[in-house]
Amino acid sequence: MADKKVNEFYTRPPTLTKWEGFRLFLWNPETKQFLGRTGASWGKILLFYLIFYAVLIGFFAAMLAVFYQTLDSKKPKWELDNGLIGNNPGLGFRPMPPESNVESTLIWYKSSDKGNVHYWQSELKKFLKTYHKENNPNYNNVEQCSMFVSPTPGKVCDVKMTPQKWHPCLEEAGFGFEDEKGGPCIFLKLNKIYNWNPEYYNSTNLPDASIMSEYIRKDILEAESRNEHQMVWVTCEGENPADKENIGPLRYIPQRGFSSQYFPFKNQDGYLSPLVAVHFESPKRGILINIECKAWAKNIIHDRVDRRGSVHFELMVD
Repeated sequence: MADKKVNEFYTRPPTLTKWEGFRLFLWNPETKQFLGRTGASWGKILLFYLIFYAVLIGFFAAMLAVFYQTLDSKKPKWELDNGLIGNNPGLGFRPMPPESNVESTLIWYKSSDKGNVHYWQSELKKFLKTYHKENNPNYNNVEQCSMFVSPTPGKVCDVKMTPQKWHPCLEEAGFGFEDEKGGPCIFLKLNKIYNWNPEYYNSTNLPDASIMSEYIRKDILEAESRNEHQMVWVTCEGENPADKENIGPLRYIPQRGFSSQYFPFKNQDGYLSPLVAVHFESPKRGILINIECKAWAKNIIHDRVDRRGSVHFELMVD
């Protein structure tokens, strides 16, 4: 006997309000579903993602471990011309103006106002902090070097700021900022480039007078006669004719450049960048002075637009 077709009728589900539908989505007591899934369904999907992300994390960690095997914590993979930094060091100055005006290069103060000079002095104290033995955790790797004599392999040379050579560019003398007749001390440093060696000027490779001032040419030749020319020389001067008149005499402390015992930089423990403090002995008061300082070596290129091999700042003493 053939089966009879049975017509099945379904009742229309009840109309639910939005709130009732949402509550039913959260928990359906009839199907035992939470957020539209049963407990078994939630278990399967959570297990899948747990395994998926565990494998993903393991793969990423393995690739990262392989990548780190190709790196040296002390030495960059690409050096000098092959690296992003290049082989032309820049020149920096300290103290820097407040961070509230990050684009400013103006050093402006009133020497008779203790509160006014305190900021500039405190910035120099912070900058010079690592040059003190007690603040350098790797000071046992620092040794006293004679000028132009390289340190023991693996060691670095100290930057000894003695009162005899560095006065008045010392904390005890207020770095010159409190001198009501003179001017401040501005510290210069070369940017560090791994394994960069300067090519020093001598009588055979000096640029002509249109590029290098006669007074620095004379200093280099005199230093060469004493076999003391192995330095990255430093000059500071006013940018414009009026600035040249107002800048006044300058004194370079402890000498007019960065001597050869500090090069090359190889990321040694305790390494201290060499410093030159420029003491402005009597700048014109109440006048803004534009100043450009340059580092001089045969393999340093000067570019005023990109500030390569040089640095610009303004000085105003009230």
